[in-house]
Order: sequence, then C-alpha cells, then structure tokens
Amino acid sequence: MYQLYIKRQTVTIDGGVYLPDSFKSKGIPTFALKSDFHYQLYLFLKDWFSRSPFLQVKTSGSTGTPKDILVEKERMMQSAKLTCSFLGLEQGDKALLCMSLDYIAGKMMVVRALVAGLDLYLITPNGNPLKETNTSFDFAAMIPMQVYNSLQSGVEKERLRNVKNLLIGGGAIDPMLVAELKLFPNNVYSSYGMTETLSHIALRKLNGDDITENYIPLDGVALSLSEDNTLIIDAPLVSAEKLYTNDVAEIEKDGSFRIIGRRDNVVNSGGVKIQIEEVEMLLKPFISAPFAISSLPDVKFGEILVLVVENKFDIKMLNGKIPAYYLPKKVIEIEAIPLTETGKVSRSDLKEMILNISKRQA
Repeated sequence: MYQLYIKRQTVTIDGGVYLPDSFKSKGIPTFALKSDFHYQLYLFLKDWFSRSPFLQVKTSGSTGTPKDILVEKERMMQSAKLTCSFLGLEQGDKALLCMSLDYIAGKMMVVRALVAGLDLYLITPNGNPLKETNTSFDFAAMIPMQVYNSLQSGVEKERLRNVKNLLIGGGAIDPMLVAELKLFPNNVYSSYGMTETLSHIALRKLNGDDITENYIPLDGVALSLSEDNTLIIDAPLVSAEKLYTNDVAEIEKDGSFRIIGRRDNVVNSGGVKIQIEEVEMLLKPFISAPFAISSLPDVKFGEILVLVVENKFDIKMLNGKIPAYYLPKKVIEIEAIPLTETGKVSRSDLKEMILNISKRQA
C-alpha cells in the first residue's frame, strides 16, 4: 500500500516540482547541484523512492555512541500526517529545512513536505539559518541553538517572528529563551520525541492564549510510567511496540507530562539521588558561560557533582543560592563543552574528558 502512495508523491524544492522518476534515472536533477546539502537531499529522496520499505537512520548519541536503526517509511508518513494535521499545514506552504539529514529531525521535515505537498527550501545546517534568506516560511524546525542565535540579530529575529509555525526540538529550551518566545505573534512549539518515535510524539505551546507548561501528546499516543518513573510510549502509528525510554517524567491527570531528566543522568551522591538536568536549570541564572554538570567517583560520597565550565567560576558564589546537596563539589574549566551533531551536550564525551583531567590532576 505504501509503495502505491509513494509512487504518487511529488516533491517541491525551492519552488520546483520533481516526480519520483527524477530519482530513479541515472541523471541528477538540477536542484541537487546547488550545494552539498541539496545533493544530500537528492540521495535521501533516491532512497525514499526506492522499493525498500525501510530507511536507515542514526540516533543522536547524546548519552552514548550513535547507532543506526531501520525505520519503516509507512510509519514515517503516519508521523508526518500527525504533525501536518496538527499544525494545519497545506499544499504549497513554504517549509524550511535547516537541520542535518543524517538524523530523524531532518529526514522527517522532508517526509512532511512529501505528505503535505509543502514547498521545501534548503539552507545548509548552521548556527544562523535565517541570516541569508528573505523567504517567509509557514513552517520551520530548529534546534535551540539556532533559535538563540537568530534572536541575537534584529534582522534574523524579525524573520524568526514571521515563521507561522516554529518547531523547536533536539534539546531542552532555556527559560530565558522561552520568556522571549512568549512574545512572538505566531505559533511556537517545543517538541518531545526521539529517533525511535520518528521525531516528536508530543508538543508544548510556548506562546499565545493556549500556552502550556507541559507537553501534550499527539492523537493516538498513550503514555505511562515505569517503576523507575521513566516514560513508556505507546504510539502504534509510529512504533509497532511500546517504547521504554530513559526519560524520567511526571504525568498529570489530564495526560500532559513534563520531563525531569534522563535516568542515566542521575548522580547518587552520599545517598541523595540528584538529576543532572535539574541542577543545570538551577545554575543557569548564575553562570553566563557555557557549562554542564557531570560527576566523578568519590571515596566518601560515592559520586560527586562536577561543574564543567568554559570560563573561570568561583563556586563560592553559589553558597546560599541553591540547596546544599545541589552544589557541585568540584569545578573543571575546559575550552569547549563537547556537543553532538544535533547540538546536545555529549554526556559520554564529557565524562571521559573530565575523568582524564581528574587523573592528570591527581
């Protein structure tokens, strides 16, 4: 069934319409010659219009080594339909693709364009995707870093404000960023999802009269918690099996939920279990430089919290400002916090880095 549907699909790129046959012949369509990113899109579409019912995608690697998984094209289309229906996207609407096609977020932007007949505009992934374009977009998806950078320029900020539906995913959004986005005139959403859920399965409205503090699951998504309070996702349209996540969550009676942090980011220090993400949120108002919280083994406490920061910082400044058990017991200064390709803190690389530094300092 999916093959018949895909055969009827066309894709609009930078205003030009391309048929499935454009990706089956030996010749290369003209759009693919515009940039390396356009050529990557051509390769993705060539794979999409192939006879295989599967596509290969890789996870982001924020907590470990990225891995490749196979996903069904049929389920990718179901996910795309949910998003396009929720946002009210229509044929001919202009959509911005400015995220890597190596990961599910970028791939799903293309599938949404295929399913809804969107006009897809490409900008090679970078920190300032709106810097060189005057196009008014009906739909754009970005990571928090791209949104933050766009807000630092008057011209780019205005272009961002004009996006009719802005989807922000790939990491936690700073409260100060949320406060600025509340003033935007058009729809702004934070998304929750992962590679295995084929992008997001829940959205949080960040502005407007229907603003929400929690994530609201999309239609057809049922949620529950494990014994460890980690989120269990039952979304049959996008996954044949229930997905058991590592995300510690709280679910409200109305079905909305919030993410506390990842189970593998819990530090047991002196018998107190501390969620790294909660500590980072508490520290944000006091530290202007990029930073992250990690941990090191300790003889007395078992583990201790470590503040890793890209500048000098006197930990005594935090005395009395946050609970004592949230105070990092060690500060390590480094040149740059390691990030994944999708802009998240690479927790595994960070841990390895500070372990090596600690050994040298011992």
